[in-house]
Amino acid sequence: MQELPPYLVPHSTEEIVILYADDDLLLVRKPHLLLSIPGRHPLNKDCLITRLQERYPTASIVHRLDLDTSGIMVIPLNKPAHVHISRQFQQREVKKAYHAVVFDVVEQDEGQVNLPITSDWERRPLQKICYERGRSALTHYQVLERGGDRSRMLLKPVTGRSHQLRIHMRELGHPILGCDMYAHATALDMADRLMLNASVLEFTHPTSGKWLRGDCPPDF
Repeated sequence: MQELPPYLVPHSTEEIVILYADDDLLLVRKPHLLLSIPGRHPLNKDCLITRLQERYPTASIVHRLDLDTSGIMVIPLNKPAHVHISRQFQQREVKKAYHAVVFDVVEQDEGQVNLPITSDWERRPLQKICYERGRSALTHYQVLERGGDRSRMLLKPVTGRSHQLRIHMRELGHPILGCDMYAHATALDMADRLMLNASVLEFTHPTSGKWLRGDCPPDF
């Protein structure tokens, strides 16, 4: 059986924007089509963290955004900050909000999707809804604007499952535009990128103890 050639991710030349910096951490904007961490193949080593480490050698990763998702990430610059922020993610103390543009008109002004998610092993890296083996996944949503064939949404995930927002919007009947994993052909063709951006990140600063909020509005 012939081996498939390695998957080479698209290469983004867009610059990483530093939104905030101090001695303990960075808040940065990850471009669309840039990996958060290196891929397995040597040609997929270019990513957010390796680029940042050229300027900030002690930078480390505590969370990720999908390749196709743009938006805000927090980058610790020392071990105590890494441990502190990582604990906040694990205990679900970090507040996150995303902007998305989804297919068709969402009639309900706000609501939630509470459906368990697990890996779809036969179709990896896809995920799926599974009531038997799935881990709990909860997303709150709010409609910000309605158009003729789309809606702009504010999404607030309580949990952080892989592909959670993509799957939950699909299950709501309104897949995210430009999603090549979970959208039907019409929704996929309505945008030239995944219309999903991590827009807000809020957490406790590891040194000052103050509540820190970072904003990164979408460029779509």
